Amino acid sequence: MSQPYAMRISHHGDTNVFEKVSLPSKPPQPNEIRIKHISIGLNYIDTYHRSGLYPVPLPAVLGAEATGIIEECGQDVQHLKEGDIVGYYTATLGGYASHNTIKAAQAFLIPENVSAQKAAAILLKGMTCEYLIKRCFPVQKGQTVLFHAIAGGVGLIACQWLKQLGATVIGTTSNTQKAEIAQRYGCDHVIRYDQEDFVQRVQDITNGKGVPVVFDGVGQATFEASIDCLQPRGTMVSFGNASGAVDVMSPGLLASKGSLYLTRPTLGHYIATPKELQQSSSALFNALADGIEIHCNTEFSLKDVAQAHKTLESRAIIGQAVLRP
Repeated sequence: MSQPYAMRISHHGDTNVFEKVSLPSKPPQPNEIRIKHISIGLNYIDTYHRSGLYPVPLPAVLGAEATGIIEECGQDVQHLKEGDIVGYYTATLGGYASHNTIKAAQAFLIPENVSAQKAAAILLKGMTCEYLIKRCFPVQKGQTVLFHAIAGGVGLIACQWLKQLGATVIGTTSNTQKAEIAQRYGCDHVIRYDQEDFVQRVQDITNGKGVPVVFDGVGQATFEASIDCLQPRGTMVSFGNASGAVDVMSPGLLASKGSLYLTRPTLGHYIATPKELQQSSSALFNALADGIEIHCNTEFSLKDVAQAHKTLESRAIIGQAVLRP
């Protein structure tokens, strides 16, 4: 049996901060499970944790989601057993490893019709979509929404889920290949923001009315213009900073632009209890059963996580990507 290992960081910085370290084999404590990873999710927020934009206690093993097989259950674990294939999302991180020990309440069974690789690719992103479009701003049939980075990992899932809800989707992207993929996945109006003024295009598409909501995971590069895409009393949902953190904004701007709402949500606050986690993951798996397709053609070895982060930050990845222990 190979020695359990992790890719750890001891300080914040660029992709050179990763180092391979051995993991001790400790039995799980009561209400914990020890998982041998099959596939590990790769997410843009991981780069924030590494760089220090979102600082984490050091030293740290990054990675908030993974799938794997339960090797051992601690005492008092009732709903899971050894041999189960499970997925998890945890704010305590630890995913960039061959094994992880987590609280049993943080794990959920992976349906037989979903592969461990695909599940690892979409747990965080899919549950992000769930809370964004069903709870943060419950999108209704017939509404037109603007979703930035529509060909990204979150965007492609959101696009399909929004179509299931009966919405019209306007999406932005940066190149021809991504635009073609977004159209293939159901985006009604794809805007090349590198070539077009997306504010003007949104106004044209909506006959000058604007949209009731903008979902923006890009951040600094799109935030200010996105405000101008909203109709009066519209909602700006800023859920990421792929292009950099958003500058400080005066609340008066929201008033002058039409009594707008602004929220900066995070997934952790929407799955803060075991019940919410189970409900969110169940909603995601139901949406998959209803036809959402997973675009996951990119896989890196866990030992090559530095290259994986470089590729992720270059925004060259289309759809989802995973790490393989």
